[in-house]
Amino acid sequence: MSRVILAGKAASGKDYMRKVLESRGFKYGVSYTTRQPRKNEVEGKDYFFLTKERFLELAELDYWYEYIEFNGWYYGTSKEQFHDTCNLFIMTPHGISMIREEDRANTTIFYVDIPHAVRVERLSERDMPGDTTTRRIEADEADFKTFTDFDIRITNPNF
Repeated sequence: MSRVILAGKAASGKDYMRKVLESRGFKYGVSYTTRQPRKNEVEGKDYFFLTKERFLELAELDYWYEYIEFNGWYYGTSKEQFHDTCNLFIMTPHGISMIREEDRANTTIFYVDIPHAVRVERLSERDMPGDTTTRRIEADEADFKTFTDFDIRITNPNF
């Protein structure tokens, strides 16, 4: 199965691009997370929200294709989603690093890398329970510092 993965720092436009691709027939693999829902996020559409305990139980059961701990929360993609039911994902550099070589051959990764100032402006307008713009920017800078495993880089914030 061919798949597309979107990667980018917070407020880069990944969700916007995801919605455009979904409108063109892509099937999005909704990530699982232990973070609190943001205002207007819908269970099962934006994320599957789990307790940390349940997330780690599923890890012990080998449920995840990939998962990470980021900013104190867990995020993951199930094996079923990745192999059988979906062809569009949003992942972090660490999640992408867990993709097996045989799966990477059928995957196109878009890196949405828009200007820092645009991201800061967008983040300052977001409701982010349990998080801050500064913390998010710093965590993303560290996470993406050496990221090179992508096929296409988008730098225009108005794509």
